[in-house]
Amino acid sequence: MGNLFSKKNKGEKKKKNKKNQEASSDNQQQQEQSKENGSAVASPNAGDSAGSSHLHRIRVKAMYNFNGMSEDDLPFQKGDLLEVDESALAESNDWWYATHLTTKQNGYIPGNYVTKDDSTPQSQEWWFSVDRHEADKVLLLPGNNTGTFLVRDGKESTHFALSVLTIDKATQEPCVRHYRVKKMDDGEGCYITPSRQFSDLISLVEHYKSSDATGLCCILSQPCPRIRPPVLWRELEVKRDAVRLTAKLGQGCFGEVWKGKFRKVVDVAVKTLKPGTMSSEAFLEEAKIMHKLTHHRLVQLVAVVSTTEPFFIITELMVNGSLLDFLHSDKGKELKLPHMIEMNEQIAEGMCYLESQNNIHRDLRAANILVGEHYDVKIADFGLARILEDEIYGGSQNTKFPIKWTAPEAAERHIFSIKSDVWSFGVLMYEIITLGRTPYPGMNGHEVLRWIDRGGRMEKPRGPPQVPDEYYEMMLKCWNQQPDDRPTFESIFHFFSDYSVNIETQYKDVDAI
Repeated sequence: MGNLFSKKNKGEKKKKNKKNQEASSDNQQQQEQSKENGSAVASPNAGDSAGSSHLHRIRVKAMYNFNGMSEDDLPFQKGDLLEVDESALAESNDWWYATHLTTKQNGYIPGNYVTKDDSTPQSQEWWFSVDRHEADKVLLLPGNNTGTFLVRDGKESTHFALSVLTIDKATQEPCVRHYRVKKMDDGEGCYITPSRQFSDLISLVEHYKSSDATGLCCILSQPCPRIRPPVLWRELEVKRDAVRLTAKLGQGCFGEVWKGKFRKVVDVAVKTLKPGTMSSEAFLEEAKIMHKLTHHRLVQLVAVVSTTEPFFIITELMVNGSLLDFLHSDKGKELKLPHMIEMNEQIAEGMCYLESQNNIHRDLRAANILVGEHYDVKIADFGLARILEDEIYGGSQNTKFPIKWTAPEAAERHIFSIKSDVWSFGVLMYEIITLGRTPYPGMNGHEVLRWIDRGGRMEKPRGPPQVPDEYYEMMLKCWNQQPDDRPTFESIFHFFSDYSVNIETQYKDVDAI
C-alpha cells in the first residue's frame, strides 16, 4: 500500500485528471478503437504549452466488486473494464482517478482492486504470483472444492505450472496436483500432453474447464478465490455519522465491539473505548501510528472518531470473528494439523512485520487474532494495549494483565519488548494446537507466576491432534526465562514455513515442478 491522499492531494489530482480527460475528448474515436484492440491510448495533452506531450491511458480490469465509499468514488463490479492514466500505475498511491468504459462515469478507485487488462496470462483471475508451496496453501484452504485451480510460473522459463485441488483416492483427503504446462519450442503454443496442443495458455485453461479432463486429475471448476484486500480510507479522522453500528459482537476490557457500515457501503468492525480512557490528542497520535502499519497479516485500521467520546476504532471486518471463538466452533473442530501450522505461520509473519517496524503487541493471544472468510488469520489490537496502558498495563496494584500469556519480566517488572511477545506466541501455539483450551489448566494467574519463577512450564498437550515433538520444542524455546534466549519471530516464521513443506506428504506431483 502506498501513501494516502490528503484532501488537498485528492483535489489537486482530481483537477489534473479531469483536465487531462477533457484534453483527450477530441481523440475519443481513436480511444474507442484502441480499446477494442486492448492497447494503451496516447492522447494529446491540451494543457501542455509545447503541445508535444501525450497522455497515455491504460485499460484495467476489476478483480473485486467495489460499491464506492463517497460521492467522489467510481463503483464497479468484478470483471468491469476501466481506464486510468498510465502514470497512476507507476505511483505509490492507494487511489486512482479512473473512467468506467461502460458507464463513462469518472471517479476514484482503489488501485489494489484492479489489474492491467492486456490479454496476458498474468491479467487473468486464475493467475497467481506464488511458488509451489504457496499454491498448496491457498488451494487447500477450507471451502475450496474439487477442481479449484490456479496457474503460476514454473521453476524454469520453459514452462508454466497448473495446480489443481482434487481428492486423493487412497486417503480420501484433499490434495493438490501440479502439472507442467510446457511451451512449444517456437514459443507459439503450449501443452500438458503432446497429443493436445494449444495456441496459448488462455486457450489451454478454457479447454480444461470444459468437459474434457484428458491428462488431468479432474475438470477445472473455478479459479482459486482471492482474499479481497481491505480498502484503506483516504482520511484517518472521520465524523461519527460516517459509521452506523448495526450489531453488537462482543465486549472487552476497553469497551464494546460492533459490526457496522462505513460510508453506508463497507462492512467494518467498530471498537468503542470507554469514556475517560485517555485524551483525544493521545488517542489520535497512537492511531496515526497504527494507521501506518499496513500488512496482509494485520487487521487494517480504517479510520477513527476521536473528537468526542466514546472514541471509535474502525477496522476491516473479519467475518469469522476471533480465533478463540473459531477454535471452539464446529468449523474450528474440523481443523487438521496442516491448517494449524498455517495459522501459526501467518501470525508469525505478521509479528515479523511489527518487529521490522519497531512495534510490539503486548497482548498476543487467540482472542486478539481474527479469522477471515477463507480461514486466513490476522493480528488485531496491535497498539491497543499501549493506548490502554494506564488502565490495563500500568504499574498499580490493581493491574489487569492477561497473566497466563505474559512473559515473567513483563508481568513482574513491566518490561515489554518483542521478546515478551515471543513468550506470548508460545502460549498462543498452545491455544491453537488444543483448539482453544485455557492455558495452565487448574491454575490462577498468581499460581502461574510462582510456578514459572520456579522453572515450571506447561507439559506437551495431549491430542487429538497428536502434537509433534518439534511443535512442543518451539513452544519451550518461546518460554526461555531469559528474553535473549528466545527465538526471533523471523526464525519462528521460517520454522513454520519449512514445517508446512515437510508435512505436506499427501501433496503428490504429477511432474515435479
